[in-house]
Amino acid sequence: MSIYVGNLPYSVTQEDLSKVFSEYGTVKQVQLPVDRETGRARGFGFVEMDTEASETAAIEGLDGAEWMGRAMKVNKARPKEDRGNNRSYGSGGGGGGGGSWGGRNSSGGGGYSSRRSY
Repeated sequence: MSIYVGNLPYSVTQEDLSKVFSEYGTVKQVQLPVDRETGRARGFGFVEMDTEASETAAIEGLDGAEWMGRAMKVNKARPKEDRGNNRSYGSGGGGGGGGSWGGRNSSGGGGYSSRRSY
């Protein structure tokens, strides 16, 4: 099982993460996803440790801890299939017409509206 580590600075390296997690046990693998366009870290990563006990100790010891000027978010990583794979990149999606880039704000839903409140 992997550990999710969030709220990381973009300057973090695999070596940095490995070092901080090694205080809790043997680190098997560190993954830092990078942005395809900029090539820089995306602010989160995954750490795999040798035992479940090491993972639990690291989660309990590091979740919320301040590191490199940020409060880390550390918890068990969820499998990809459990994250709701309902994203539709480049395949239609979105509502029909209505509030677009600066026209009137349609209450009908679709498109992008800078006036919509979330």
